[in-house]
Amino acid sequence: MKGVGNMAETRASENHRLLVSTRNAHKVGEIRAILGDSFEVFDLSILPHRPEVEETGMTFEENATLKAVAASLLFEGWVIADDSGLEVDVLEGSPGVYSARYAGGSATDADNNALLLRNLAGVRGKERSARFRCVIALARAGRKLAAFSGAVEGLIVNEHKGTGGFGYDPLFVPDGYGETFGQLPAEVKNRLSHRAQALEKLREWRGWW
Repeated sequence: MKGVGNMAETRASENHRLLVSTRNAHKVGEIRAILGDSFEVFDLSILPHRPEVEETGMTFEENATLKAVAASLLFEGWVIADDSGLEVDVLEGSPGVYSARYAGGSATDADNNALLLRNLAGVRGKERSARFRCVIALARAGRKLAAFSGAVEGLIVNEHKGTGGFGYDPLFVPDGYGETFGQLPAEVKNRLSHRAQALEKLREWRGWW
């Protein structure tokens, strides 16, 4: 986290205000925990009349950019948007950008997890390899400034394990560990996750100086 402490102390307070273009409380909670005191983090609840942005992009970066740029037109300061998901190799990268709506537009996490397990029925061992991928777009005043990415490799287990995290966390065991993201303590996940990697690059972005 080199330089971040000095940056936080010396930049004007507006530079510490960071809007996350989402209403996903779990995601915002993770971002706050990972960034710590370097930024004052808000979510879209401060812009209650902002219209929903249709995620029409074919990549995580395209969708993150759409969300960040749209929100940055309505907020005085820095805006980020995260688009992330699960890529399963044997499913040719699915659910990918459709991770949140894998089982349909109104799907719950449980619906998505159940469909994934059904689609992996009969697949064993290392053939269940997958990764979580995240891209964070940074925007201000209607313009994309940068994008930061992260990925963590692992395997999909054959049943839910753990009650922590959200999304596909109870099904994903990161490489080097024997427990799912749903079982691992939040501080461990927040050190090694795809989102943590992308946020670390955001914090070190030279544009803050």
